[in-house]
Amino acid sequence: MTFDETVRYQDSHEWARKDGDFYVIGISDFAQDSLGDVVFVEFPELGATLKKGSAFGVVESVKAASDVFMPLGGEVVEINTVLKDSPEKINQDPFGDGWILKIKATSDQDFQNLMDAEEYKNYTKDLDD
Repeated sequence: MTFDETVRYQDSHEWARKDGDFYVIGISDFAQDSLGDVVFVEFPELGATLKKGSAFGVVESVKAASDVFMPLGGEVVEINTVLKDSPEKINQDPFGDGWILKIKATSDQDFQNLMDAEEYKNYTKDLDD
């Protein structure tokens, strides 16, 4: 299991990384491993303003479909269109090419309130027991 030290996590297994004026959002290695082979990703509309904790799309795998939730509130400024034709990128590189969207956050404080890699690692360890 990989735990990227450059991102922060929420308990529903999405991550966020600060990238200049924006935040990149995806699902964790733990989440993609739990889902299995990802076959489809549903995105929000560009320009949509979403609240922290709201569902912004669906990641569907051969096992199940799972809603994905905003770790931060903000406006969607970019979606990873590569995932439309290659959703398996989420399995192959969840913290790199498998990112899902970028947002302009309404508050940087939401990011600070997310778990760091060590906290998330401990959190997922409890889920495996």
